[in-house]
Amino acid sequence: MFKFHIFIALLIPSALALYSPSGSNDSLPYLWPLPSDFTTGNATLSVDPQLSLAVAGNGGNSAIVKAAFDRYRGIIFKHTSGVSIFEQIWGRRRTFVYDISELKIVVHSDSEELQFGVDESYTLFVSKKDAQSIIGEATIEAPTVYGALRGLETFSQLCTFNYETKDVQIYQAPWYIKDSPRFSYRGLLIDTSRHFLPVDVIKHIIESMSYAKLNVLHWHMVDEESFPLEVPSYPNLWKGAYTKHERYTIEDAYDIVTFAKMRGINVMAEVDVPGHAESWGVGYPDLWPSPSCKEPLDVTKNFTFDLISGILTDLRKIFPFELFHLGGDEVNTDCWETVPHVKQWLVDQNMTTKDAYKYFVLRGQELAISKNWTPVNWEETFVNFPEGLNPSTIVHNWLRGGICPKAVAHGFRCIFSDQGVWYLDHLDVPWDRAYRADPLEGVSDFSQQKLIIGGEACMWGETADASNAQQTIWPRAATAAERLWSKNETVSGNITMSVLPRLSYFRCLLNRRGVEAAPVKNFYARRPPTGPGSCYDQ
Repeated sequence: MFKFHIFIALLIPSALALYSPSGSNDSLPYLWPLPSDFTTGNATLSVDPQLSLAVAGNGGNSAIVKAAFDRYRGIIFKHTSGVSIFEQIWGRRRTFVYDISELKIVVHSDSEELQFGVDESYTLFVSKKDAQSIIGEATIEAPTVYGALRGLETFSQLCTFNYETKDVQIYQAPWYIKDSPRFSYRGLLIDTSRHFLPVDVIKHIIESMSYAKLNVLHWHMVDEESFPLEVPSYPNLWKGAYTKHERYTIEDAYDIVTFAKMRGINVMAEVDVPGHAESWGVGYPDLWPSPSCKEPLDVTKNFTFDLISGILTDLRKIFPFELFHLGGDEVNTDCWETVPHVKQWLVDQNMTTKDAYKYFVLRGQELAISKNWTPVNWEETFVNFPEGLNPSTIVHNWLRGGICPKAVAHGFRCIFSDQGVWYLDHLDVPWDRAYRADPLEGVSDFSQQKLIIGGEACMWGETADASNAQQTIWPRAATAAERLWSKNETVSGNITMSVLPRLSYFRCLLNRRGVEAAPVKNFYARRPPTGPGSCYDQ
């Protein structure tokens, strides 16, 4: 009666028929990311457009759960509300008994704390109540509200609007899904320094992240080009914004963090030091070693570190996530040796410029740790002085391969973002190369594998703004999302047959939900279609 699927369940050539509007399998519901384990049947169930919510467990009454149910009900029943215009005009009303009229959500914990490693597992059961099944209806059960959110996303992807019957249906029922993520950290970086992104655009990105079960927005807020964020303790910092209209107030930042939490997404802020910080000196010129040496920041002055401490103190009130990114990459210290007072300080401290770079990074880490943050630094800090980094440091790989294996061998945790595969601004990286990337490559020891906490797709903003941000992110960020959620076995075999049809389906799902995801198979990502054709074959 049931078919049992593990890992690469939809590995069937006939699935390619989905690309054709007349294909025999055009009703086959694909899931992205693929759940860990699931069984299906061969029945088709109808879903009541007046679908109601029933809750149970200590956390069932959470406002997060109720708000999510309302959001997903709006997505699922976008085309129908129970009575069609046709029925209203012609006065014909179908008498219809729906198979699924209630969604029950059971949440065991009443805690809504969202921190690294929160349990996002869930089970989902969908069945028609009949002689063989006394349960019926649809049930999501999860330890936490955030697991329930992931289950709601999966349920929404099971629901398909039938344009002929004009109702929502679930195919291949009954479904039993037992799901949990492969990695706890599944991130997306946005860069609001190179181009300002309005708050509503950031919220739209966060919403789209939830569709792929990503759970960390890495907000690279400031850089050498601009400083758009309000810092109450040092109010002149945002004089470094491009204009007075391209700024984020503290209230904006809090709104973004709250919006993300309602979707089970943490926001990790980044303040990159000591390089990438020229814009800081627009408001506070004393941070520049000299008018001709505007970065790295002045390592000799206590004011520099007092200001960094003030930034961290202010941001700690806004960003509850335990991880904070301190950057530390691409630090060119040459001009420090050309500034007399810095050069003399180096002599007095018996330091080279490399020593001073290390001193700056470690002092920044101490400040973050003093405010109960775990420091995250780009890989250059590990490459240059692994022996000096705080043991709690999380190394963020980006520049070259093989960094995570070296970092975990030293006992550090690591985030994988190899620019050769998961930098979304590298437009010539094809979907299959991005999909084949594995954060655990080169790490065979299980205890070391556990130190690789996940990965992140990075959308740097030099050539991306509000006009093309989503096309740059999607659908290639979805490849990282599935590799970070689903079991590693999804990459085995012919992924053109087992993965590409689902990825194309997910891209079209994003389009239907209002996300401007670009075609999957373009040589250069985010380019528009090259000619007429189906969304499913681009």
